[in-house]
Amino acid sequence: MTWQVLEWEEITLDILHDIFSLRSEVFVVEQNCVYQDIDGKDPKATHVLGYIKNELVAYSRFFKPGIYFSQASFGRAVVKKKHRGKGYGHELVAYTLKAMGGNEEIKISAQQHLSSFYQSQGFVSKGAPYLEDGIPHIAMIKAPSKN
Repeated sequence: MTWQVLEWEEITLDILHDIFSLRSEVFVVEQNCVYQDIDGKDPKATHVLGYIKNELVAYSRFFKPGIYFSQASFGRAVVKKKHRGKGYGHELVAYTLKAMGGNEEIKISAQQHLSSFYQSQGFVSKGAPYLEDGIPHIAMIKAPSKN
C-alpha cells in the first residue's frame, strides 16, 4: 500500500473522482444507504489515500478540532471490498492517526458493528448507539498519545 496525505487544494479532479467513486461504491451502493455524501466538509478536511498499483483502495478524511466535533475527528474510512480482510483497514486507521499527530483527543462516529475494530485501535465507546443515515452508530473517543 502506498499512502498520500493531501489537503483539499492538492486534490486533482481525477483524484476527487476516485474518492467520490470509492465512497459511493461502499457507503451508498454496497451498504444500500441513500445519503448526502458531498456534505461541504471535504474542503475543510485533510485526505488520506491508500493505493495499490495506482488504484485507490483505501481512504479517510480527518478534521482539526471544531470542524466536525469539538475534538479532532476522522471519518469516511473505507477500504474497497475486494481488498478487505488483509489488514488494510487497520493500516488505514493507523496511518490516519499518525497523520493527525496524536496530540489531542479524537472523536469518531463509528458504525456500531465496527466498534470492536476501533477498540483495537485504542478507541472507547461513549454513550448510547444512535442512527446516522439509517445505520446504527456509536460515538467513540481516543485519548491523546502520551509522548
